[in-house]
This record gives sequence, C-alpha cells and structure tokens, in this order.
Amino acid sequence: MGAPGIPGAVGFGGAGGREPSMTSGGGQLNRAGSISTLDSLDFARYSDDGNRETDERVAVLEFELRKAKETIQALRANLTKAAEHEVPLQERKNYKSSPEIQEPIKPLEKRALNFLVNEFLLKNNYKLTSITFSDENDDQDFELWDDVGLNIPKPPDLLQLYRDFGNHQVTGKDLVDVASGVEEDELEALTPVLGNLPATLETAQTIENSLLVQKLEDKISLLNSEKWSLMEQIRRLESEMDCLKNEHFAVPVICDSIPPSLDQSFHKDSENSGQKPVTNSSDEGKNQDSHPSKSDEVDSTIPKENFPNSLPRREREGMPSSSSSSKTTVHFDKPNRKLSPAFHQALLSFCRMSADSRLGSEELIPLILCTACLHPEPKERDQLLHILFNLIKRPDDEQRQMILTGCVAFARHVGPTRVEAELLPQCWEQINHKYPERRLLVAESCGALAPYLPKEIRSSLVLSMLQQMLMEDKADLVREAVIKSLGVIMGYIDDPDKYQQGFELLLSALGDPSERVVSATHQVFLPAYAAWTTELGNLQSHLIPTLLSKIEKLLREGEHGLDEHKLHMYLSALQSLIPSLFAFVLQNAPFSSKAKLHGEVPQIEVTRFPRPLSPLQDVSTIIGSREQLGVLLQLYDYQLEHEGTTCWESLLWVVNQLLPQLIEIVGKINVTSTACVHEFSRFFWRLCRTFGKIFTNTKVKPQFQEILRLSEENIDSSAGNGVLTKATVPIYATGVLTCYIQEEDRKLLVGFLEDVMTLLSLSHAPLDSLKASFVELGANPAYHELLLTVLWYGVVHTSALVRCTAARMFELLVKGVNETLVAQRVVPALITLSSDPEISVRIATIPAFGTIMETVIQRELLERVKMQLASFLEDPQYQDQYSLHTEIIKTFGRVGPNAEPRFRDEFVLPHLHKLALVNNLQIVDSKRLDIATHLFEAYSALSCCFISEDLMVNHFLPGLRCLRTDMEHLSPEHEVILSSMIKECEQKVENKTVQEPQGSMSIAASLVSEDTKTKFLNKMGQLTTSGAMLANVFQRKK
Repeated sequence: MGAPGIPGAVGFGGAGGREPSMTSGGGQLNRAGSISTLDSLDFARYSDDGNRETDERVAVLEFELRKAKETIQALRANLTKAAEHEVPLQERKNYKSSPEIQEPIKPLEKRALNFLVNEFLLKNNYKLTSITFSDENDDQDFELWDDVGLNIPKPPDLLQLYRDFGNHQVTGKDLVDVASGVEEDELEALTPVLGNLPATLETAQTIENSLLVQKLEDKISLLNSEKWSLMEQIRRLESEMDCLKNEHFAVPVICDSIPPSLDQSFHKDSENSGQKPVTNSSDEGKNQDSHPSKSDEVDSTIPKENFPNSLPRREREGMPSSSSSSKTTVHFDKPNRKLSPAFHQALLSFCRMSADSRLGSEELIPLILCTACLHPEPKERDQLLHILFNLIKRPDDEQRQMILTGCVAFARHVGPTRVEAELLPQCWEQINHKYPERRLLVAESCGALAPYLPKEIRSSLVLSMLQQMLMEDKADLVREAVIKSLGVIMGYIDDPDKYQQGFELLLSALGDPSERVVSATHQVFLPAYAAWTTELGNLQSHLIPTLLSKIEKLLREGEHGLDEHKLHMYLSALQSLIPSLFAFVLQNAPFSSKAKLHGEVPQIEVTRFPRPLSPLQDVSTIIGSREQLGVLLQLYDYQLEHEGTTCWESLLWVVNQLLPQLIEIVGKINVTSTACVHEFSRFFWRLCRTFGKIFTNTKVKPQFQEILRLSEENIDSSAGNGVLTKATVPIYATGVLTCYIQEEDRKLLVGFLEDVMTLLSLSHAPLDSLKASFVELGANPAYHELLLTVLWYGVVHTSALVRCTAARMFELLVKGVNETLVAQRVVPALITLSSDPEISVRIATIPAFGTIMETVIQRELLERVKMQLASFLEDPQYQDQYSLHTEIIKTFGRVGPNAEPRFRDEFVLPHLHKLALVNNLQIVDSKRLDIATHLFEAYSALSCCFISEDLMVNHFLPGLRCLRTDMEHLSPEHEVILSSMIKECEQKVENKTVQEPQGSMSIAASLVSEDTKTKFLNKMGQLTTSGAMLANVFQRKK
C-alpha cells in the first residue's frame, strides 16, 4: 500500500522531481510524499499559491522557486533521499564553472556519514573517539540506521566504499542540475506556455527558467492534491479512532483506507486457505465438537458496523465483494474463571486507552496496522509491526495509548495465533530497550493484549516477561505498568500451578521501594490475585493465614527491634484483602441462593463501607452490582440478628480463627510504637466497618471484652492487669469502639477509657496503653471533647491515684486541642488539681502547665499559668518539696527553648538561678546531685537560646557558677564542662563591653557563637552520663 514512509508498501518513486505512478497487483497507486519524521507532518505548510495566474511570470520566478523549495524541504527532509532541497540556479552555475567549490553537505548526507564514521570507529576499536563523536552528535541515534531514514537502504561500510571507489568514473551526468529532467510529453504540454512569453525574453535563460517554473507548478499542484487526499484520509482515520474508543477495543474502521489491490489479495489469500476461521491451534479439537455460545461468538466477532458498509457508496462500489470474509469469526481462549462482569470491566479499565486523541505523528498507525492485518507476506507484516513499535523514539503517554489501541484492534482482528507469532516478538525485542518509554510500551502491551493471547502463553511467556521486568527494571513508571498488567493477567489466568508464582510476585511488589508500585499493587494486582485465590478456595486456607504467620514471625524475631516497614507491608496487604473476604463470606452464605433481584431493591447507605482504594476493592464491584449487594446485605443482617452463624463456614472461620489470631497478635506488639498501634487500629476499623455493626457488636467486641475483663475485682490479678498494659487497649479503643459514632457508641468508649484509667491507676501499672489511646484519639479533633470528658471523670475521682493519672494525661492532650478548649476545659481542670489535698496530684499538674506555656499564645491564659507556677515556687509550703523542684526543673528544661521569650526571660531563667542557689544549701548529697543533674540538663538546653546581655550577667552566669559549686564536690567531670561554659560566656561579655553596643541580638549571637557550642558539645561527649541525658541535650539545640 502506498503509505508515506513505510518500507514494504507499494509505490515509492525516485528521489526528486515528478514521480511516475507505479502499478502493483490490481490497482494503481500514486506515490505519497515522504515525510521527514512522523512527528513533523504539518499540513498547514502546504501552499495553494501555485494555482495563481502567471501573467507576470518572469518577475516572480525567484519567489516561486524559493516557495517550491520550502515546500519540498518540509515534506522530504531527513527521511529519504528525495528530501534534498533544490539548489538555487546561480549556485549550480558556480559549481559547474568552479569544480573546486563543493556543494554544502545536506542533513541527510551528514546523518548517513555520521553513522558510517561511528561504525568505522567502533569496528576498529576507537571506542573513546566514538564516545566523543556520539556526544557531539547527541541528536542522532547511532544504534539504529532507521534514525537516518526509514526507507533508505544502508550503504556498505567506509572501508568497502573506499575499496570500491576506483571502480566508478565520474561522468558528465553527475554535473547536470539537481532538478529532475522533464519527459518529452511534459515538454509538449509546456509548449503553449513558452509561446505566451514576451518575445524579448525568449532567451536560453528565460526558456530554462520557464520550464523550471512550469515543472515546479506541476509539482505543487500534485502535492496540493496529495495534501487534500491525505487530509481526507486523516479525517476518516480520526472518526475511526473515535469509533474504536467508543466501542472499547473494537476493530478500528480502517477498511475504507485499504486499496482494492490489498483487499483483493487478502480475500484471495482467504479463499486459497479455505476460509477457515482464525483460531488458536490448541483449541482446534474442541471447536470441532462444540460450538461457541452465542454470547461468546458475539463477543469475539468483529463488529459488523465497522466494515465496508460504513463506507461512502462510490468507494463501496469500487471494492470487491467481501461478504465471505466478513463472516469469518475470530475465537479467543475463554479462561475458566467466574469474575463478575463489573469486576472484569474495572480490571480492564486499568490498561485501556484514554478517550482523548490528537493528530501528529500517529495518524499513520491505523494505516500501518491495516496493512499488517491484510498483507499476505509474513516478512512484510513483521517489518510493518516493527515500524509500529519503533514509530516514535520516546513515545509519551498519549502516543503509547494510540499504539496500544491499534495493537488491540489488530489482535481482535487476526486472532490469538497471529498475536502470539507477530506482536509478542516485537514486545520481547524491546524488553531491555535503553529508553524507559519503550519499555513502558512493552509493559502496557502485555496487559492490553492479555485477553487476546492463547491461555498457555498468558500464563507462561507473558507472565515470565512481566516477572523479569518487575525484578530488573529500575524505572518506577515501568514497574508500575508491569504491576497493572500483572493484575490483568491474574484476571485471565486459570492455571492453578501458577498460584505460588503469583504469590511470590505479590510479595515482591508489596516490598518494592517505590510508593507508586506499592499503590498500584493495592489498587490492581492484589484485588485481581485475591479474586483468583477465592476461586481456587485458597483465600481462607492459604493467602490470609500466610500473611498472618509472617506478621507473627516478625513479632517473634523483633523483640530487640521490630522491622516496622515489613509489618506495614503485610498488614496493609491484609487490609486490602478485607473487601474480598467479606464478598466471599456473602457469596458462600446460607442465604446466597435466595438473593434474587425482584421488587424494590434495598438501598445501601453511603457510609456503609469505608471508601475503597480502587474500584477493584469495592465490594459491589466484586459481587457484581450495587443492587445485588443491597439484597445480600439485607439477608446478611437478618441472618446475623435472627438466625446466627450455623452452617456458615466462611463466617465461622472469621469468628473462630481470624479474630482470635489477630487479637493474639495485637497483644504482642510494642504499645509504645505509635506507628504499629496506628496500623492495627486502622485495620480493625476497616474490618469492623466492612462486616457491619451487628457483626462488630456480637462477634468482635465480646472477644476483646473477654480478654480485657474490665472489673475492679481484677485489680490485684496479674493476669487481668497484664493485658491492660498491652496494645490491646488502644487498638480496641481506637479501632473497634470508634467504628460507629452514635451516642451509645460514644458512651461505651468513654466508659472503657474511664475504666482503664481507674484500673491502671489503682494497680500502679504503667500508663503506656492509656497514653497510646489518648495519642491516637487526640489526633482527631472530633474526639477532643470526649477525651476531656474522660479526664474530668479522673479530676473528680475519689482516689488520688486516679486524679494524679488524669493530671498527667492533660499533658498529652494540650498540644492538639484548640486554645478555646484549653481555656474553657483544660486550665480550669488543672487549677482544680493544683489545689488538691494530695501533694503528688499537685506535682503531676506541672508538666501540663509547662506544655501550655510552650504551645499557647493567649496572653491572659499564659498569665494564669505563670501565676500558678509562681505559687509552686514561691509558696513557703513548697520550700522543701524536693519532688516538686525536680519536676519544675525538668519542665523548664523541656519547654524553655520553645516557650515565649518573655516567659523564658522573666520567669524561667530567674527561677532556675534561685533553684541553683537553694541547691547549694542542700545537705543530702543524693538529692543535691539529682537536682544538680537536672539543672545541668536545663542549662544545657537553654544555652542554645537567645539570651540578652543583662540576663546573661544577672541570672545565667550566676546560676552556672552555683551549679559549678555543686559539681565540684559531686561530679568533677560535669565541673570541667561548666567551667568552660562560664569562661566562654565571661569572655564574650567582656568583649562586648569594650566594643560599641550593637544591639541585644548581636550580643546574644556572639555569646552563643558556633565556636562556644562546638566546644561545649565536644566536651559533653567525653562524659560517661546516661544516653537519655545526652539525647536530651542535643534535642534542645536550636
């Protein structure tokens, strides 16, 4: 077929000038103009000016000539020898008269010579020179001759050209004008034109120019007609592409662009072959004995509306009858699967084409594919498909989608055997291509072509190709496309022997370092694999138990350091399997046979299920439709409420095996790991929301309550208290009790937290589980009021232990609560506790007051808190309260660097100075050392803050000197560091006194210069103090 720039197509003429038409087969095809690259086709540059009147022909000769040269160059540059533009007449005369003047090199010649030179360098081991040469010509691909020109035969190498040079003689013919000659019949046609020229201009020069003008006008006229023909063809192809996309992989309407010669040859070939349907050879025996079902035949037959009946009448009349071939059906392997149509459709949507299209370098894709479909020669078909996959060096998303759309149309037309033999090898060749866009095309092709391949190839060659790319490809986008194609393969595969290979691929994909790949795994691959696992009966027997056992193994091996990344990987996979598990429970329920759609269909609440990560995780998609799911849910709730789980094996497995194992795992995780608590909390929340409120209330909550056993009778029972300190508490509170937010649910959550707070306090147990619950719930502002209600219960509790716990919990809540709630609910509660009869309760409020000073900006609120802290420090009754002083110093060291500067300057530093003075008088060495150590940590944190010169002289340095006095007797190693700090500060103050004042900021910057801090921290490293204290020092750096 005469397609532009396609080797193997019929009708390519000579290099320049007017190309004679050529015949092939039964039809005559005009040569189409070659194109520089398929990206550069630009019909807007064609001109109609050649049809204008030529009354003043001589005056506009140069303009016409230049215009014709530009037109020819735009059409033929870079790809073929015909792209070489016309040389101006004067230049040609110069070359004739002066042979030493060489004609400038043309782009095509330069690219060809570059390729041959690079080839010569590589063959002769000039590798470094070759690399340099390639870098200097970075716009050319030296690995592919087609980059020079698609339909140009590759010449011999340089050595061969040199050896062969002596066999050629330069003849006069080589010096003739580069413009093509004019045939005799054309000269006759031009005679009237010459006769019309003025007699005064009938010179040899004028005649030559006139002939050239007439020839160029004919060429322009030919190119204009060719342009309109191509534009008409493009319009048809546009409509065909739109039709294809509307039909979702229907065969594109490309038959109207097939010349009669090819069409006849195709039908002739069909007749010679006996008009047998194209079927997979592996299924020929089955097809002899059984006929495909009506639905299968309709699905696999090419749509009739896309065939020649849709052509204009005059084109149909010129085409041979194709009734015999149009009845030929193509059969594809139907996998032995039970996927719902909705799930199947959603799965294919991940590899389908986008609805938008554009014209550019891709308008020849349908033409290439049509020729490849119908051409009788396998070698030519292979060459055309090779062109298709190499059409664009680095195809973008839209270009790849257009190529894939064409490939799918080709596959639907030719059947599985030819797809395997002709399309797959093209994919295999480019699996390791250097450009990621080409590898991306391969990965996407595997998924798009999966439905049209023989089933043995799907589960062997294609699966192996995708596995290799997943393991070896370094581009995230390529691996993401591989995962999506693997999902499609999992929707069609029906070989049980490949189950384990699929599971290994799943684990590899979940552990991929790229978030894109992991996300695609959860959205596509995992749901598709779960659907196949369900059909094989392995969901409850292998897939979920295997993931659970991997989590248990992690927890066993992670006593000294849990691999939280792997835990997240396995748990997120389990979470993504919840919709598939629930669908399996519904489909295998005792009432599944009664679920018929009749009458009014029950509606499903919008919030009934958590929002799915993808359509494939939507329970209604897995079931088949929202209406069918609505009927099943109605029967499900009724069965749970009135008839129970008798003979319901799939649900009994969830209740008796899955839930107990999960609750046991929860008890083993580290309660102080915020990430682990959050992961399991989200898992149980999704599980309970998916299985519903009745299931949660009757099956999940009783199992947790049985283990927790919340009653005051268990206060002295180690078994009862042990579980309250584990992660079971926060996960039950935040993952199960927060699933539903009606009033009774909130009351249950409040009561549970109050009971836990009471039992932990009365049994003097660690508060980590309660703190974890508050941290997880406090992250959501919707629970702030509820948590304050729980804490107020502790504030007014009769036991001082419970009140003390409530005071400590306020510290966790303050940072996330808005200032209005802090002013209205938190501060009043803390002030109430600060006047508690028990001194321990009053001391417990100090960290919370400090956190308020660190986070709140309301002036009135800060003044109230400052007054309360001042009362602790200045009231005589607290003068000898060693525990209170310790708590205040620790709080000052923690919040001082982040607190409001005024609060730090006017309150924190002066009081630290006073506490250091008082500690000098302490007679108990153990208490004195303890206070001194906390003071040292506080001063270390504050030393990195802004400190004015007055504060440095009046409070900071005197406090350090008092502290040094303590350390001289109790900890000499600390005394060395303190002396260094004091010396540096004194030196800076003296230097600033001598210099002109430069403002407090510059003084402070000088006092805490990088040099001072570096020396201080270096000496800190020489101490043998606790790691916690050193970490605290570095944490306060600012």
